[in-house]
Amino acid sequence: MVFEQLQFDNYTLDVDSSVITRYGEQEGSKRGYNPQKRGRNSHHPLFAFVNDIRMVANCWNRSGNTSSSNNCIHFLEETFSILKNKKVGLFRADSGFCSEAILKFIEDKKIAYVMSCKLYANLQSSIYSIDKWQALGMGIWITEMEFKQGGWSKPRRIIIIKQQEEIRKRATGKRLTSLFKLEDIDQDKVYKTRYHAFVTNQDLPANEIWEQYKRRGDAENRIKELKEDFGVQGFCMDDFCATETAMRFVMVAYNLMSLFRQLTLQKQPTPTLATLRFNCFAVGSWIESNVLKMSVPLKRRQWYDSLFSFIENTKLPLSLTG
Repeated sequence: MVFEQLQFDNYTLDVDSSVITRYGEQEGSKRGYNPQKRGRNSHHPLFAFVNDIRMVANCWNRSGNTSSSNNCIHFLEETFSILKNKKVGLFRADSGFCSEAILKFIEDKKIAYVMSCKLYANLQSSIYSIDKWQALGMGIWITEMEFKQGGWSKPRRIIIIKQQEEIRKRATGKRLTSLFKLEDIDQDKVYKTRYHAFVTNQDLPANEIWEQYKRRGDAENRIKELKEDFGVQGFCMDDFCATETAMRFVMVAYNLMSLFRQLTLQKQPTPTLATLRFNCFAVGSWIESNVLKMSVPLKRRQWYDSLFSFIENTKLPLSLTG
């Protein structure tokens, strides 16, 4: 397996899902949650990313009418088998995966995790009653508590972020909507403030947990790159398994290009696929005439040779530290 040929260990594993709109009646394309094309058929694949080395660990295609966490346990079992002999030091996922089954699965493996929580009514009520908050900056506060969500087997540590919309115009999160109809409520707490909640099994300071979770946003960048640069949503066959096979080949291509970028452009900003193609593969030339013969010289510049010298000098297992 490719991950066994990498020196890097102690991975951060990010799990996410994405909606891929389909135009037709392909097998598995069903009507489900589709914020971009409401009512349109779609697939709802699962992705697992190794954040530290910007690679895809696993990908499963699913029907469009599945929830984020549907069949996730089997997906994670396969993902950990792919990463065998490697340590997963941190697991991150959004609120769609915050179920008792997934939490217990990760806890049984003794892996540190941080996941976003869904703000159900009971959690909103508990957040509303909190009086002690620590300021992190203008219009943003943090706190924590032990809380047992509905369906959980035990209380767990919850980190809560509060942002005031009037000060932080681009604040994200949810309002305490379940309290809208109550009388004698604090208007600022309910209508003018947004909240995030995260569950974790770590003992780190609350603000460190929040910083950990914020870096999970890179998984969304990976999905965007897979769609826009590698065309993962463009390979759709009538047969469901054929579509998933095509998606997995896209994952292989993505990982190969990710390794290429990290080996050849070690200390440079990571370019997009289009930039990489222009700089490394679309090598320009010109036509010249010599004694009634037309020729196309392909003289390589020094930087071009040095670029690929990194690959020639590479030995297994790979080191991606630069």
